[in-house]
Amino acid sequence: MSAVSIVDVSYVAVPATAARQPPEPIKLTAMEAQWLPIPVLQHLLFYEATVSLPFDSVIQSLRSSLAATLQSFTPAAGKLVYIEDTGDVAISCSASDGVKFVTAESDADVRRLAGDEAHDLQTFESLVPEIDMSKLPTSVLAVQVTRLEGGFAVGVTVHHGVADGKSFWMFVEAWAAACRGETQGATPCFDRSVVMWPGGEETASSVLRKYVPNLPQVSELHVEERKRFSRRTFTVDAQQIERLKQRINRDGEAHGAPLDHPPSTFVAVVAMTWTFFARCKTSPEDDGDVFLFFFADIRHRLDPPVVAGYFGACITGCHVRLPVRDVHEDVALPAAASAIQEGIRKIEQDPLAGWNFLNMADKFAWDRVMNVSGSPGFRPYDVADFGWGKPRRTEPIRMNHDGQVALVRAADGRGVQVSVSLLQAAHMDAFKSQLVELLG
Repeated sequence: MSAVSIVDVSYVAVPATAARQPPEPIKLTAMEAQWLPIPVLQHLLFYEATVSLPFDSVIQSLRSSLAATLQSFTPAAGKLVYIEDTGDVAISCSASDGVKFVTAESDADVRRLAGDEAHDLQTFESLVPEIDMSKLPTSVLAVQVTRLEGGFAVGVTVHHGVADGKSFWMFVEAWAAACRGETQGATPCFDRSVVMWPGGEETASSVLRKYVPNLPQVSELHVEERKRFSRRTFTVDAQQIERLKQRINRDGEAHGAPLDHPPSTFVAVVAMTWTFFARCKTSPEDDGDVFLFFFADIRHRLDPPVVAGYFGACITGCHVRLPVRDVHEDVALPAAASAIQEGIRKIEQDPLAGWNFLNMADKFAWDRVMNVSGSPGFRPYDVADFGWGKPRRTEPIRMNHDGQVALVRAADGRGVQVSVSLLQAAHMDAFKSQLVELLG
């Protein structure tokens, strides 16, 4: 681990020229309320710098463009508050001090951090800003920019009760566009009434009573000691993905289990990683099942659909299973792909069936669960160009579980970046060996 020193802590406020009567507090939906005990969404972006890019200039550009972005994303500068009179949790724009902006420095080399397959997780965690989310009120968003040897890192922390992955990258895209001096795109929508919800606010209230009964105190759930995990990142390129899809179709037909339709990139990559994970954790003689859990964006699946610019957490959970014996057979890849396709089909039929994902916890044997977040549809390497080129590397920081996998579009814009967290180094080695054997 490399030492990181905090140089300055300040706040970036919504510009006075954009000041207006603060809107009413934005009450969280039930989907958002259950994220209070699992609150932290963090990503880290590494950039290499040239001599012609002074760090002071980077800081000034990021601060000024962040302020400009907050004109459209005003609630991101607010706080998550507990309204004692009604028992609600809401985003309050009037309680804002602005966005915490941390400037730091470290002797860590950006090429090493961005190039190592195995993560230097302790250093990674020191490059993202801390927010105390154990008690309300708490900030919605914070930023840290750290000077490194040969470049710098931009770390962003967002409360997961306010934003999902799509919202997170929507904000980064707008901020980067503002930094380049370009138009930020569509205005984000913070209106929770566009999400038509059975039970309305009472459902959100019941979630709060169940999972965070001691408000304004919040106890975090389901968190293991992250620093014990082995973390690595792999890239599956476009040609490998195409060969993987062909392999899945071919194996399915050869074993009399053809898929209903060709696998998508998400289905193919997740089927592969789930198979590898399950083989690491089980043997062919074991009984029972292995499990997969993943989140799906349901903005376009709801009736009526939610506007594409909706900024919030609008995701549902899905879990599927396979017998252990299947993942050790030649039919493993098509069997896994078919199970995932069936899970997606159920989401299409009833998008809200899995919204209460915390309620699914007792359905799993957790030592046999692979948990997937992110999407090949997230394009961090394309959207996070602040004017000095694409990031050299981007990584999610909070991966809390053995068997957690995070997906984004790869740097080349065509492949998929797969970040993997496993408790045992031997399992990680076995995972990598299977990947090399299958994809070459």
